[in-house]
Amino acid sequence: MGRATLEGRVAVVTGAARGIGLAISKRLLEDGAKVAMVDLNRAQLDESAAALGGGSKLAVYECNVADKTSVQTVFAAIEQDLGPVDILINNAGVTRDAMFHRMSDEEWDTVLEVNLGGLYNCCKAVIEGMRSRKYGKIVNLASVSAFGNLGQTNYAAAKAAVIGFTKSLAKESARNNITVNAIAPSYVNTPMLQAVPEETMTRFLAAIPLGRLAEPEEIASVAAFLSSDDSSFVTGECIVVSGGSHT
Repeated sequence: MGRATLEGRVAVVTGAARGIGLAISKRLLEDGAKVAMVDLNRAQLDESAAALGGGSKLAVYECNVADKTSVQTVFAAIEQDLGPVDILINNAGVTRDAMFHRMSDEEWDTVLEVNLGGLYNCCKAVIEGMRSRKYGKIVNLASVSAFGNLGQTNYAAAKAAVIGFTKSLAKESARNNITVNAIAPSYVNTPMLQAVPEETMTRFLAAIPLGRLAEPEEIASVAAFLSSDDSSFVTGECIVVSGGSHT
């Protein structure tokens, strides 16, 4: 049995310039979708998109997902360039780790504005169109940090909210044939994690029964499933991808 095709579908991936977002963009493109790669880092976005190729089925857009006006402008451009959005992957996110008693207001606000506010802005930009067409796939990137993590009260709060948001929007949207799901990865082999000290990485790996980090492509495969009609009866779920560390 081959992969489910996304031929004719238009997908938006936020935080697409590198890491998980780039891997998801590549996978959806391979599966036949037209892909809009959205990111704040235009230089990295252009470089990554050039490496993917994709021709007329791939387009890039600079956008700060925490800025509602920017999101509205970019999503209008995507619809004009590629067509109505069928698939939305909310992957854009930031961390500003600190112990809570040392955490600044700015560190708190930034993480909530991007990870949760950005999710809200992007879902708002597509939901009415999906409702009117009676079709949509929304996939939100959460994290196992939602279950609690040292030095991440801001990030954990945002990602726990993403899960609650996902489950609630799924219930509201099901009657319009829109599925809404979340993915909660643990440690993934991305440039951000590669900067972690060796001692800390050893501790991370010891907590994972499979004994290794996830690869971005492994998260992308779950996102591709949730973006396809193979997952037509899956909604309101948070799929934990943790190598067995959060079962």
